[in-house]
Amino acid sequence: MPPRNQSFEIILGSASMARRQILSEMGYDFTIMSADIDEKSIRKETPEDLVMALAEAKAEAIMSRLAITDNLKELERPTLLLTADTVVVYKGIIREKPSSREEAHQFIKDYSGGSARVVGSVVVTNLVTGSRGGGWESAEVYFHAIPDDIIDSLVNFL
Repeated sequence: MPPRNQSFEIILGSASMARRQILSEMGYDFTIMSADIDEKSIRKETPEDLVMALAEAKAEAIMSRLAITDNLKELERPTLLLTADTVVVYKGIIREKPSSREEAHQFIKDYSGGSARVVGSVVVTNLVTGSRGGGWESAEVYFHAIPDDIIDSLVNFL
């Protein structure tokens, strides 16, 4: 079956395996470029503002890299750059990607039997026209009790 995006290119500006899987399962062909930004240097008051600022910073970083290598001039067809970010809000604290397996284990243990709010953003940039749009959504996620062996399996999967 041919890819769904035969008339345009997609660059996924993310190292996320989940985001890759979503696009693949939807039948899209895409190129992966990592933004390589210092996410910790970008701070905002609200999780919604933070995920939008991070997704936009990722887009800017990738566009800069493409411009430096002059790839933007060589685009043969419309190209969309997709960037995104996700945080979890737990007991009023914004949590980003865990920095270690131990922290990942603690995060999951904290969520066990409780709830947390997930806030995610997506920014789409048309690399030919420069136009950009995006937004954020949030969802409250409720967890059953998560046994330690399951937490260990999840952390080892990361």
